[in-house]
Amino acid sequence: MASSPLGRPTRGTTGTNRLRRNDRWIAASEAFRRASDPLVIDLGYGASGVTAFELAARLRQVRADAEVRGLEIDPARVALATAQLEEVRAGSTPFDRDLPVSFARGGFEVPLPQGRRPAVIRAMNVLRQYDETDVADAWQRMTSRLAPGGLLVEGTCDEIGRVASWIDVGPDGAPLRLTISLRLAELERPSIVAERLPKALIHRNVPGERVHALLQDLDREWDRAAPLSTFGATQRFLTAVSALRDEGLSVQGGKSRWRLGELTVPWAAVAPAPTGR
Repeated sequence: MASSPLGRPTRGTTGTNRLRRNDRWIAASEAFRRASDPLVIDLGYGASGVTAFELAARLRQVRADAEVRGLEIDPARVALATAQLEEVRAGSTPFDRDLPVSFARGGFEVPLPQGRRPAVIRAMNVLRQYDETDVADAWQRMTSRLAPGGLLVEGTCDEIGRVASWIDVGPDGAPLRLTISLRLAELERPSIVAERLPKALIHRNVPGERVHALLQDLDREWDRAAPLSTFGATQRFLTAVSALRDEGLSVQGGKSRWRLGELTVPWAAVAPAPTGR
């Protein structure tokens, strides 16, 4: 247990299924699936332990030996989550009694007993209150704790988990890719994600920046695909993403991911301009 956790307490906002989109991303990641020790950290899980419980339940469907450890700076939040875990163990919740979850106090230093190193660190809605200039150092601190081949997943989502985006960061602290993930039903425009971009990009959604161009291009193709709404929002999104790929965008993943409302691009496609705005 860290005596002086690194970082600032988050607002604590959380809720059932808020991070479901991110859960399934981690469950599908090579860093988790191929890990010799499939330990995943839910860093800054908030005022309730529910996101750690849900993450563990979903990861366990992929690997029976998965384990989740929730870390929070606020000791009161750790105490509450631990009490919630006792309810899980007592069988008074929908979760399995033996759900592989634990909670502890910690921050960007990611304290773990016996020198363990996690396969994945998830830090959703943690850096929103920081300055953009703080991001690289936070990434470096967290990724220095990863196991070889590990992954940091850092991003933001709305309060009910319908709009989300995150950045995959490698063990060396360098960003690898950006993913936006949207609930397609009733979606008006994909650029709604601009309000929920990770801290490294949210202030870069201005003309002349790559992420701004990406969202404009996605909106354009979404509008062009409007006639396909007759066949559903999923088909419309598939068509829009396919058009971007055909225009030369290095879209990653495939239709199985796009159907989930995901668009993933390499970091180079959205990296901030070197000279800023």
